[in-house]
Amino acid sequence: MKLTEAGAAFLREARGVLERAEHAALAAQKAARGDSGHLSVGFVGSVAFHFFPALLRAFRRQYPDVELHLEELRSPDQVEALLQEKLQVGLLRSMKDVSGLCQESVLAEELVAVLPEGHPLASRARVELADLAREPVVLPPRHSGCGTLHDLVVQACALHGITPRIAQQATELHARIALVAGGLGVTMVPATYQVLQREGVVFRPLTDPAPRVDLTVAWRQGDRSPLVRAFLDVARETAALHEARRSGNVVSISPKY
Repeated sequence: MKLTEAGAAFLREARGVLERAEHAALAAQKAARGDSGHLSVGFVGSVAFHFFPALLRAFRRQYPDVELHLEELRSPDQVEALLQEKLQVGLLRSMKDVSGLCQESVLAEELVAVLPEGHPLASRARVELADLAREPVVLPPRHSGCGTLHDLVVQACALHGITPRIAQQATELHARIALVAGGLGVTMVPATYQVLQREGVVFRPLTDPAPRVDLTVAWRQGDRSPLVRAFLDVARETAALHEARRSGNVVSISPKY
């Protein structure tokens, strides 16, 4: 006995259907585990210097079949995109509680002083916040996406009984540093930005306790996507390893999945 031509054609198609069905079942299982699929992530530019590259490397190593869609956005724009379901996860500077969103701080970064070259305070290894606050200060506008930094600096100065004299305002960090280089004042930025090493300015750490700004991961309340959970786990793991390295206590951290 042997198959007819029609039977052989049917067998080929039947085998193809079974293979596609098996592939579809495996793909569904991988997606359910968070091992594959698409994930849209927003991020603020300041994380691009150290934490975010490490996070991306760790995530891609553990989830090579997940396609990441990345978009650089200011913190308020990320909040809007999350609420409109244009993003699934955001990495932003800490915001006030937003209805419909969950936020979790993953890193706290110290602020450092940015001074013009040749400034009298630039000769010090560390700068007193009280001394810095008496200088003309360059800050982002309070209503901008960097409003959290504005408020943090003002509040830190208030602890020393000083109201900072805001000489200039600029939304973009590169513009603020350029104004400092031009001698129009001093400013404070997250320590990450020291890698910029722009001509005309110097970075100096502040004396303890230096003000700290949080890096926060945000997602929609009730979002049970396994990809979102996987990203949160890797972000926590990467942040813990980053802190351990920064403190000199490098440890082995096991994934929580």
